[in-house]
Amino acid sequence: MNYNLSQLPERTAKPREQGFTMVMDKGLSVREVEDFLEVGAPYTDIVKLGWATSFVTPNLKRKLAAYKEAGIPVYFGGTLFEAFIIRNQFDDYRRLLEEYGMEYAEVSDGSIDLVHDKKLEYIRTLAQDVQVLSEVGSKDAEKIIPPYKWISQMKTELEAGAVKVIGEAREAGNVGLFRSTGEVRSGLVEEILTQIPFEKILWEAPQKAQQVWFIKLLGPNVNLGNIAPNEIVSLETIRLGLRGDTFTDFLDMDNVDDMFKPEVKPVGRPGTSMPRG
Repeated sequence: MNYNLSQLPERTAKPREQGFTMVMDKGLSVREVEDFLEVGAPYTDIVKLGWATSFVTPNLKRKLAAYKEAGIPVYFGGTLFEAFIIRNQFDDYRRLLEEYGMEYAEVSDGSIDLVHDKKLEYIRTLAQDVQVLSEVGSKDAEKIIPPYKWISQMKTELEAGAVKVIGEAREAGNVGLFRSTGEVRSGLVEEILTQIPFEKILWEAPQKAQQVWFIKLLGPNVNLGNIAPNEIVSLETIRLGLRGDTFTDFLDMDNVDDMFKPEVKPVGRPGTSMPRG
């Protein structure tokens, strides 16, 4: 950091299991990647090449080399995995991971109807070669998955070999974990957390309000994903309580000057009325 401030929450250090940030690259050029890494590398744990953008991205190997030089692993989006599966090209997909030196792979079924046992089989197979991130949830806004099913799928996918499970939200943050307005399905999240360790979940949260909600609920070291490259520094300030949204969340209010403490307004006791001015 550039200078000292007291009363900051403790952030985990890289490589980390908690406080994990996944950035979504939707088609950055090699030069844009280099510019992003200049400021974003310290706060980025992994990068996803969104959906199947890697298929049409020029200079893909140069781009991957830039991330690798910065010590940041990259993986192909789950939609690319699904594009290979629906074409019966799973073996080709495995060869693709090897050709590009991928250390991670995403297994998802947000765009296709995949029998869950078959999904688990793909996870087990890929886990022999790479670290698997498995995504739970649908990209179809009309398809509402009940909480018990989210929990069951997350449990079995972790047991099959996934290192983390991803809560689906799409790049817009308006499906899966969220309503069409972007509002968090808080009951769903809280129910998931009764059964699944929070460090094993990567919550896709592309919108600032969603990031703030999860940080307020689970603290600065919650795992968040689908972060835009130009929002990575902003997210880190939210994690540290250095943006208005979380400004007082991590302060020890006993050690804050009285003149800066929030005013507590008096309330009437039951059975009485407040005087009118």
